[in-house]
Amino acid sequence: MRVETNTKLVRRNKKITQYLFYLSFGVLIVGLLIGFRPNPDPASPDFALSLIVQALVLPVAVVLSLTSVRMTNQWLRKPRPEYAIRDALKGIHKKSVLYNYYHSPARHVLISPQGVFAMVTRFQEGSYVANGDKLERVGGVGVLRFLRGDNIGKPYEDAQRAAAHIQELLNPIAPDLEVQPLVVFVDPRARLQVHDPLVPVLHTDDKIEPNLRDYLRNLAQQKQKVTEEQPSKKKGKQKQQEPTYVIPPDEIENIASAFEDSTLPEKAKKKPVSEYDE
Repeated sequence: MRVETNTKLVRRNKKITQYLFYLSFGVLIVGLLIGFRPNPDPASPDFALSLIVQALVLPVAVVLSLTSVRMTNQWLRKPRPEYAIRDALKGIHKKSVLYNYYHSPARHVLISPQGVFAMVTRFQEGSYVANGDKLERVGGVGVLRFLRGDNIGKPYEDAQRAAAHIQELLNPIAPDLEVQPLVVFVDPRARLQVHDPLVPVLHTDDKIEPNLRDYLRNLAQQKQKVTEEQPSKKKGKQKQQEPTYVIPPDEIENIASAFEDSTLPEKAKKKPVSEYDE
C-alpha cells in the first residue's frame, strides 16, 4: 500500500499546539500574579486598566487552555490516526493508496479495490453504542469530558460531509464511483457496540469488533458471493474465482494519479511523502 501524508501540515500543527500550551500556561501565571498584587488606589489612573486586565485574563486563559487541550488531542495524542489506520490496513491490496491530511474535512482517504472511503477518526476511549442514527458514549461525566476535550461531537455528520467533499473531487475523474463514509476509532481502549449504524463505525485494532481490516475484507467477499450466486448456464463445480472488487486493481494507480493531479498542492505533486507497505 502506498501512503501519502501531509507531513508539513502535521509538523506545523504540532508546533502550534506546543506554543499554545506554553502561552496558556503563561497567561495563567500572569493572572495569578495580578490576582495577588495589591489593588491600586481607585483614584489612580491605573485603576481602570487594572480592572480590565483582571477581567480579561481568566477568560483568555480558559479559552487558550481549552484550545490547547483540543489540539493536543488532535495532533499530539497517541496513537496517531495516520499510523493506526496504516497498521490496520496491512495486508490490504498493495496497489491501494491512503492519503492523510490532504483533503479536509476528509482527513483520511483510501482508494482501494474495495472502493473509495472518506474516514473521520475519534481518539476517545471508553464504551460507545452505535444504533441507527445515534452514536453515544456509555457512562462518564459530561463536565470532565468537556474539560478534556473528550466529547465525541457529531461523527456521522462529519463522515458524511467528508464523503460528500471527496465525491465532489472524484466525480470529474470517476463519476461511477461512490465515496463511502467511515467513522474510525483509534484508541485500543475504546469499546464499540454496533447495531445497524447510519455510517459504519469501526476500530483500527483488529482484535476489537468491528474493525477496519475485517470490514474491507468482507466487502470483497460479499461482492464475490453475490457474483457466484448469479444464475449460470454451466453445470458442475465452478472454478475458484478471484475476489470481485469495486475497482479493478489495475485501474487504481490511474485513478489515484488523476486524483492527485487535481487535488494535491503543487509541492506535494512534485515531492510527495510516500511510504510503501507490500
